[in-house]
Amino acid sequence: MSDPINSLVEEIRARATALGFDACRLASAGAAWAAGDHLGQFVEAGRHGEMAWMETTLDRRRHPTAMWDRARTAIVLGLNYGPGTDPLVELEDGSRGYISVYARGDDYHELIKGRLKTLAGFIAAKTGEDVKVFVDTAPLMEKPLAQRAGLGWQGKHTNLLSRRHGNWLFLGVILSAADLSVDEAEGEHCGSCTACLDACPTGAFPAPFQLDARRCLSYLTIEFAGPWAEEFREATGSRIYGCDDCLAVCPWNKFAETSREARLAARDEAVSPPLAELAALDDAGFRARFRKSPIKRIGRDRFVRNVLYAIGNSGDVALLDIARRLTGDPDPVVRDAAGWAVARLESARR
Repeated sequence: MSDPINSLVEEIRARATALGFDACRLASAGAAWAAGDHLGQFVEAGRHGEMAWMETTLDRRRHPTAMWDRARTAIVLGLNYGPGTDPLVELEDGSRGYISVYARGDDYHELIKGRLKTLAGFIAAKTGEDVKVFVDTAPLMEKPLAQRAGLGWQGKHTNLLSRRHGNWLFLGVILSAADLSVDEAEGEHCGSCTACLDACPTGAFPAPFQLDARRCLSYLTIEFAGPWAEEFREATGSRIYGCDDCLAVCPWNKFAETSREARLAARDEAVSPPLAELAALDDAGFRARFRKSPIKRIGRDRFVRNVLYAIGNSGDVALLDIARRLTGDPDPVVRDAAGWAVARLESARR
């Protein structure tokens, strides 16, 4: 006679696969873990930078049951967004912007959330227990849950790393009040490799498995609203939204496959877009261009600031007039970035 709980778990996995997920594993939502203490130390050290929401939601983030005390099982889903080629090759052309691989297609939040809700409804109907759905924006630590469920492990760059998918997995979580059978946790398989740490353009890793977000180009280009320190402006190169260096150099990517999800396929305008074209965007143009993209949430001003830093690093004096025009922009941070870019290009012209 088959175990009804195990049979249900297999039904859940089959339904997840049918919905397009590439991984589905389960973990206990109630078991103790050290992740909450690690997060507390991260925030206490100020390494979260201006992400004040990490501090205000810290108590709820420490453990899944701190946010929902009825949580018993976490169903962790992974969606592969692996690129077809090495994206870092694109950094060689300084006149074009670099957009992180994850942001080149449709906004993954919207894509995953709808599928999670469908799967959660199935689980609730089968178990008769309540469920809650999470995709990145809620105060839930998905990566430790994913490691506990066996999807992968948090590498030395602190991102989730999978032996099957490399560094390229979006995560979603369903918390259930039902007690379901769980999978074996994944151990750490980084060994002595330090490729991700060595690749970081800004030295954002004070030690293996530790990140100082204040030095991370993903944080600076996306979360940080003000003008950057000089060292980071130069280090960003042509990276205008996010940074993939620590992900892309990982040797485990040799096992990764190109994403099969059509909505995550890179749009032509998101792969090495000309800086001149991006710098000319006004607010309406920005919103129209990125309306289905996660890029839209940072707004035109922050995006154009990033573009201007890349223009200043390009050495392309043909971009000088564009930078000069933006020294009169209504936004003071954009004006500051434009002035910096002008000075750099004028110096390059001499």
